[in-house]
Amino acid sequence: MHIVYFSPTHTTRQVLERITNGVNSNPVKHIDLTLSSSAWEAESDEITIFGVPVYGGRVPAEATHRLKQIKGNQTPAVVVVVYGNRAYEDALLELRDIVTEQGFVPIAAAAFIGEHSYTTSDYLIAPGRPDTNDLQKADDFGKKINELLLETETLSPIAVPGNFPYKPLGQKPPIAPVTVAEKCDQCGICVSVCPTDAITLNDLPETNASACILCCACIKECPTDARVNDSEFIKEKSQWLVDNYSERKEPEVFVE
Repeated sequence: MHIVYFSPTHTTRQVLERITNGVNSNPVKHIDLTLSSSAWEAESDEITIFGVPVYGGRVPAEATHRLKQIKGNQTPAVVVVVYGNRAYEDALLELRDIVTEQGFVPIAAAAFIGEHSYTTSDYLIAPGRPDTNDLQKADDFGKKINELLLETETLSPIAVPGNFPYKPLGQKPPIAPVTVAEKCDQCGICVSVCPTDAITLNDLPETNASACILCCACIKECPTDARVNDSEFIKEKSQWLVDNYSERKEPEVFVE
């Protein structure tokens, strides 16, 4: 079994790893597309689980680019998206379509909830998720996948919610996290975790806003809390999410 993921803040990876527990397949090989990608081709009998976060109801463009270097041979696959408690909109359908175009047969799908990347102590958006209940559902989903593989001779593509054409990709404003100088010890962790190489370390970390995808990995990983989103756009967006999407949503799974 392989798990293939783009997971800057690790919530998608966490969900996929728990799904593999339920499938009960060893060994599990990781193909982490977060920081880099290279061509890889799956065998026809190697079930592959794909996972990405949802950005604005879509698969992140950077993830799409990297997924297109992965090839299948009518390989059974599972597609999983992880969203921050707002909505996954067209992302699950889009991921299913990408995987299909790459030669895989998506036989099951799921949408899970992860802590929103904008979450801070001031703006709590699905904090701590996936939590224990989410991970148990991921385990249960894995067991259903295992049953499907054992009991079904001919695997059929799964139907999932979503619309095509997909919703337009949003235009990201030219903003990025900044560094609080008095808190920064120039450890370079922010540079090492950035999936788009948008950060360079000079006297302080500097971010190329046009390359930044606002994944917030640098903020989540900074050991001194020196990386912050200080733009009014992010603050207003975060407050809107808190005001409108604080009611807990539950994972959805699709297995025929």
